[in-house]
Amino acid sequence: MDEYSLVQKIIIWAVPVVFAITVHEVAHGWVASKLGDQTAKMLGRLTLNPIKHMDPIGTVVVPMILLFIGSFIFGWAKPVPVDWRNLKNPKRDMALVAIAGPLANFLMIILWAVLEKTILLTGDPSSESLRPFLFMCYAGILINTALMILNLLPVPPLDGSRILSAILPPKWSYNYNQIERFGLVILMILLATGILGKILGPLIFGFLSLVGRIFGV
Repeated sequence: MDEYSLVQKIIIWAVPVVFAITVHEVAHGWVASKLGDQTAKMLGRLTLNPIKHMDPIGTVVVPMILLFIGSFIFGWAKPVPVDWRNLKNPKRDMALVAIAGPLANFLMIILWAVLEKTILLTGDPSSESLRPFLFMCYAGILINTALMILNLLPVPPLDGSRILSAILPPKWSYNYNQIERFGLVILMILLATGILGKILGPLIFGFLSLVGRIFGV
């Protein structure tokens, strides 16, 4: 993508990033609604309108900085509120709500890969008019892979921590969840020191290689 200007890169990345983050959050709220908690629904968060989910830092600033410095792109939205007291089986259901976000990203990876394969089969990949769409498909696969794997890390408040918390004994689960107040700080330190990239990099690019082999993209 080096031949594209920063503005062109922003346009190519904007749609995949916004959809990845928005659908991820809507999936949490939708599953919570099905399991008895209507908090997200009442607050108007069960919508694909990205404005309802945008976090100024996570949805705009961080992805822009990472795009500018040439790093892999990821971000986050405002968390969809879930009141565990309304869930039918709180411990189990919180895990189901948590896994819904990464699962939504997984489904979007498949959709972007199918779209890219369709373009490759029906069009001329060397066509200048098609290349931005192929890059957008690749961006969609990459950002959803990054979000899926990032959120499965067992660092509160990421989704992986909710899943782990659900299978831990009650006392361990309570103590583990106390880390959440420091979660964002921990993530920022891991990002700034490059540790997060070293953890995520092999997992992300290994998964991308698998997707490439399966779909031939």
